[in-house]
Amino acid sequence: MAIVTIIGAGMMGSALAFPARENGHEVRLVGTHLDREIIDESKKNGKHPKFNKAFPEGVKYYQIEEVGEAIFGSDMIIGGVSSFGVDWFGDVILPKIPDSIPVLTVTKGLVDTPDGRLLTYPDVWQEKLDKLGKKLSLNAVGGPCTSYELVAHDQTEVAFCGKDVETLNKLKEIMQTSYYHISVSTDVTGIESAVALKNGYALGIALTIGLNQKEFGIDSELHFNSQAAIFGQAVKEMYKLLDYQGAATLENMTVGYGDLYVTVYGGRTRLVGILLGRGLNIDEAKAELNGVTLESLVVAERVARAVKVASQRGKLNVGDFPLLMHVDEIIIDKKEVNIPWEDFTFTYDK
Repeated sequence: MAIVTIIGAGMMGSALAFPARENGHEVRLVGTHLDREIIDESKKNGKHPKFNKAFPEGVKYYQIEEVGEAIFGSDMIIGGVSSFGVDWFGDVILPKIPDSIPVLTVTKGLVDTPDGRLLTYPDVWQEKLDKLGKKLSLNAVGGPCTSYELVAHDQTEVAFCGKDVETLNKLKEIMQTSYYHISVSTDVTGIESAVALKNGYALGIALTIGLNQKEFGIDSELHFNSQAAIFGQAVKEMYKLLDYQGAATLENMTVGYGDLYVTVYGGRTRLVGILLGRGLNIDEAKAELNGVTLESLVVAERVARAVKVASQRGKLNVGDFPLLMHVDEIIIDKKEVNIPWEDFTFTYDK
């Protein structure tokens, strides 16, 4: 039996308590300073307030002040914070973890640099750890997985990525179940970039749902031609960005495109895209979704900014990213949705 400590009681981190506990491991769920009510309710009812299903019996719950106790003796730490908690996790939590305990993070995102590069969150955390002289094993999980479907035991396939295959296989052994299937990869940049990039592009696809609702009515039947057209453009642009990251492999693309698919069909990114397509500007859409974290907006803005800088440096062509640039101007300049369909067409003369 292993001891699995999850720090961050958001939906995805909490969902991983299910396969871990169902495999017979001790599971300790630690709430951040923002998760007090979640931990209180979990202690009282054995259930996360956002899930329809109770946690497996035996999960233990801790408030943030008890994080040291929860970490002690652990065999792995799962970082369950959102992208808005990246700095907090790196500054407050990682220094508390002994170097002997591997970390697996569910947090998806990229950070752009002044010279147009894109760094993964493990990259950002590694820089902090290097300054402290710590040797933690940083690993991450990516792939098409929504938290509530994992809780429901829908068949799910993800990838664990990190620098050491032996460590990854150990984490896989702890977490894999009959419904949670895990590939392993040492291409951290590739997996993490693929699953982060999908956020901005899923928003772009969801714009078409809102546009059709605006034209035909909110209760009108779904139209799939337009969604498919933007999905195709998203695939092209994601490929070029993965290539820019030196990570355009079939495995990385499979993980990223699968994650793109599942994100279009559910979650916060779909909601904000629909609202923008209906005609709301970004401020109105945020107000409509008050209290909902919108990581897709952050990712889209950072990636678009990196593309512009890289284009100026002659490393990318901003004209190759019409969908990303339109999403960016909707978010930053508050422009109306006006999808540049003709910019997606091509001529192939063999």
